[in-house]
Amino acid sequence: MDDAIDATEAISVRARVRTVGLAGARALLLAVASITGSALLFVLFLVSLALVPVLGIGLLTTPLVVNRARAWANWRRLVAVRWGGVRIAPRYRELPADARRWARAFGVLRDPATWREFLWLPADAVLGFVSALVPAALLVYPFEGFALALGLWRVFTDGTYVGWWYGFVPVGGQGSALVAGGLGCVLLVASYYLTPALLRLHFQLTRVLLGADQGELTERVRVLTETRRDAVDTSAAELRRIERDLHDGAQARLVAMGMDLGTVEALMEKNPEKARELLARARQSSADALAELRDLVHGIHPPVLAERGLGDAVRALALRLPLETDVTVDVGDSGRARTDAPVESAAYFAVSEVLTNAVKHSGAEQVWVDLRYADGSLRIAVTDNGRGGARIAGGSGLAGIERRLGTFDGVLAVSSPVGGPTMVTMEIPCELS
Repeated sequence: MDDAIDATEAISVRARVRTVGLAGARALLLAVASITGSALLFVLFLVSLALVPVLGIGLLTTPLVVNRARAWANWRRLVAVRWGGVRIAPRYRELPADARRWARAFGVLRDPATWREFLWLPADAVLGFVSALVPAALLVYPFEGFALALGLWRVFTDGTYVGWWYGFVPVGGQGSALVAGGLGCVLLVASYYLTPALLRLHFQLTRVLLGADQGELTERVRVLTETRRDAVDTSAAELRRIERDLHDGAQARLVAMGMDLGTVEALMEKNPEKARELLARARQSSADALAELRDLVHGIHPPVLAERGLGDAVRALALRLPLETDVTVDVGDSGRARTDAPVESAAYFAVSEVLTNAVKHSGAEQVWVDLRYADGSLRIAVTDNGRGGARIAGGSGLAGIERRLGTFDGVLAVSSPVGGPTMVTMEIPCELS
């Protein structure tokens, strides 16, 4: 019994060490990213705004810079959710898909989210850098103390003067070096308990700086109004599509089949050979009408989605692609837990749209789909090894996906450098049943 308890404790300690090490590595990555990415984007933002009075050049460059800043902010939102469980919802105003370049530029400049992110960039380059560096340094810094205790102090001093400071310890000989090693032990123990919490504190600070201001309720009402209007418009467009497909497809075939059967009745006695030919054509028309009805139903709500759930529906979708597709599903303990039907439907059609874009535009040879549920959210990542360059534009399919997910408070992030790869990540808050 005691051996089993000891084994469990050992496993728990190893898991904690992995968690601490991963948190430290992530914190170091975020520290470097904050001071480089945010500082660079802030400078580009300032230059673009300064160019607005110069023949309107800034009106051409500002939307491009804002799009880059939003992509950067969305990546940080995604990282905050995945690495720290801190949710930072985006609050962007949608621009008309047919908006001209000048209207798009002024629309972007009138969006409060643009200026909130503009102020967040320098704050992230300073406060974000420091708050991410602290947990990373707390994990790495102790090893300098160990190195000093093992003799590294001799590189900095000949024993007659203080040649190095480790924290508040002046290192001038082996004795003080051992004190530095002891301080390193204390810091290492502190990092064991504090590093993940300090990383989460960094994300909390990011939420304060990047999240919506005191007008969040008003902004939330506006977003809900827009998403409701988009949902109504989408529903009306879908009904028109179904009506058109029925009228031009299955209905036309059924009418033609009825006419053929009427002709068959008249020819049964006079021309049996012709009647058999018309019967064969009517049978083919009925098969074609049935296939079109099945395709129509599949476009409304795929039967495999209703019967077997999102994981199997995405696998079935991948089987029809002309690309090599690898699907990984981790939803619930059994992998077959279900979310609410509207969430499943939105996620399925979002994945379908992303995969269609990959087939049509990316030039990819392989696609990876990772679908998992964690921390109260359904997370889907679609990655391809294509040429890259994808972005969320006003009338693009990705913008439509973003609006669809916005109905459920979902988040869409796109990472697609020129040359690839492209990674589209979606997060939808939901509960499993």
